[in-house]
Amino acid sequence: MHNQPLETHKANILVIDDTPENLHLLAAMLTEQGYKVRSVTKGSTGLRGAQASPPDLILLDINMPEMNGYEVCQSLKQSDRTRDIPVIFISAMNDVLDKVKAFSVGGVDYVTKPFQVEEVLVRVKNHLTIRNLQKQLLEQNTRLQQEIYERQQAEEKFAKAFRSSPSPISITTLREGRFIDVNSSFIRMSGYSLEEIIGHSVYELNLGITPENYASTVEKLLETGCLQNYEMEFRNQSGDFKIVLLSSELIDLSGTQCVLNIANDITERKRLENEFISLVSHELKTPLTSLMGSLDLLSAGQLGTLTTKGQQVLNIAITNTERLNRLVNDILDLERMKSGKIAIQFAKCNIAELLMQAAEAMQAMAEKANIKLIIEPLTRECMVDPDRILQTLINLLSNAIKFSEPSHTVWLRAKLQADYLQIEVQDQGRGIPAHKLQSIFERFQQVDVSDSRKKGGTGLGLAICRNIVELHNGKIWVESVLGQGSTFYFTLPLTQD
Repeated sequence: MHNQPLETHKANILVIDDTPENLHLLAAMLTEQGYKVRSVTKGSTGLRGAQASPPDLILLDINMPEMNGYEVCQSLKQSDRTRDIPVIFISAMNDVLDKVKAFSVGGVDYVTKPFQVEEVLVRVKNHLTIRNLQKQLLEQNTRLQQEIYERQQAEEKFAKAFRSSPSPISITTLREGRFIDVNSSFIRMSGYSLEEIIGHSVYELNLGITPENYASTVEKLLETGCLQNYEMEFRNQSGDFKIVLLSSELIDLSGTQCVLNIANDITERKRLENEFISLVSHELKTPLTSLMGSLDLLSAGQLGTLTTKGQQVLNIAITNTERLNRLVNDILDLERMKSGKIAIQFAKCNIAELLMQAAEAMQAMAEKANIKLIIEPLTRECMVDPDRILQTLINLLSNAIKFSEPSHTVWLRAKLQADYLQIEVQDQGRGIPAHKLQSIFERFQQVDVSDSRKKGGTGLGLAICRNIVELHNGKIWVESVLGQGSTFYFTLPLTQD
């Protein structure tokens, strides 16, 4: 058996007329135009049919036995199920009062008999079009009402969360940074009253943010749409400073670009971090230095000769002690940079010489790993801290060599890009997953949690690189393809302010 295609109709029309000839004529001409037609000769029968299966339109005669057309139309309009069905009266009665009564009981049009086929078809088409538009408008209104309700619910939830959040939250205009609204937590942290805050900009209130800093933040927001956990100082009305982590996101309020800001006060956490750094500096460095000295004496044979197994155990101890020392030094280095205790010492340097020094420092490691190191230097002078840039280059080269397979190549190159230098370290290693491309510049973040054990890393090298580059007003990022390798880039301005 062949599947028969489903028959489709433009509309479903019910014709009610006690004259069979009129029914046949109307049914024939409407069917020919693609409409589905039901025909009945009694008003009561038509009412039952309309209730059972509501049509899209009804053609209704007036003079009928038992129940005339006016009564049928009135009954249709009293029912929720059929009141919206358009009714066109077709009647030989052409008196004005008859027409007026037809419209008064709910009819939408009136055609006098004998009718013209073309006229009936045009009126049917017009009223079906109007009915369809009414349905669409009703559906749109229903959807709009639902959207309005859902938006109101969301706004109520947001308002409740906004007001009751323990985190300081504010909404500012994007361009001027003027406060539109703040919650009670923000008021407590700032020390200002609501009246003193609303309408003023972040720098007018002297919150520790300059117009230049705000303009830079706006630029980053326009690039990314949001900022996550941006560490900054916040000055309250009393002049005291707090350390906060600021997260900001672009929002639209009635056509105005605004910024939703959520701050987390980490002043106490930073105090504990500083205490930890002090502990590391004083309580760990001294015994660690003593331990390394003792291991060196044992390794040199000055305290006696060790057995082969003893020497193996000693080598393991030396390796792990050196790794611990690197970790302590990296933690101290990173925290000193972040706290501003390490000042960048700018000097005029030839970038080619720095690249060659970095390559020479890593050549032994490359040869041991059977990695070919290719340098593409650029002779160009710039103002940098040579020691810190060299530290960055060595960190990046060390990573590239460690994560490359034997016989692969690592490239170190410099390029001139407009008003800045671009340094690139490219490898042919395993690559970095896309979701890790940003996080690897955070502290203790590595592509694989086993990397620190396999490769001897501390998870702080890239975080240190980022801090050094940012202290030079540069940027650092990475591009990578899994299985093909990675390229780390960082930029250095040709001139420093």
